[in-house]
Amino acid sequence: MALPLLTTPIRTQNALVTPIGSVADENERRCSEGLQPKGDALELVIEQAYRQVFFHPLKCDRMPMLEMQLRDGGITVRDFMRGLLTSARFRDGYQNTNTNYRLVDHLVSKALGREPHGDAERIALSILVAQKGLSAAVDSLLDSDEYLNDFGDDTVPYQINRVLAGRDRGDMPTHQRLPRYAADWRDSSSSRFPANPGGASGVASAAWGSGQPPAWALKLWLGLGVVGGFEILRVVITIAGSMLGTSSN
Repeated sequence: MALPLLTTPIRTQNALVTPIGSVADENERRCSEGLQPKGDALELVIEQAYRQVFFHPLKCDRMPMLEMQLRDGGITVRDFMRGLLTSARFRDGYQNTNTNYRLVDHLVSKALGREPHGDAERIALSILVAQKGLSAAVDSLLDSDEYLNDFGDDTVPYQINRVLAGRDRGDMPTHQRLPRYAADWRDSSSSRFPANPGGASGVASAAWGSGQPPAWALKLWLGLGVVGGFEILRVVITIAGSMLGTSSN
């Protein structure tokens, strides 16, 4: 029997961050109520959505079918965000490289523009991911009252800027504070896929005395070099002779 989504207390967070250019300015992201972005504004919204989810709008991350649906008015910006957060690209780059706890950190920051409200919310959403999968966790965030009140259907989520009394500095931007994967995945990847082919440590083979190839291999290599040099010289002389013969005729 699946557990219901646990309720979690709300914690006050100092989420003051310095906006980086117009892309991070929430005032430019908000659309007129009841109106969907169109034309150049829609293209900016699409780029903002890719930046919010993947940090960069690289060509390899683009999803033409999803973009076409948004341009045609078949889906809202909220549905576009849902498609990005449940895409194969997100599963490969974020879900498969993190624990459920860290995946929740990514989901909450990208969908709601804030950190989880402590371990209670992190555990609750982690249980949801484990029991019902990534799509269920994304749906719970994008369909929440918090998301609808803050961003609605046609605004790309952004990191909330807020000033708290007694502290004039806030947290780092999400993409600096929360890299795509943690050190444990990096270390395990380096052990499973070493930089040198075959897991070699970079030292010379034991069959090479003093780091040098065997004498027979060295003689063979030098012999091939001499033969190759003579062959190149023969070709050059043949071509030169043909050219001189043609000019004399």
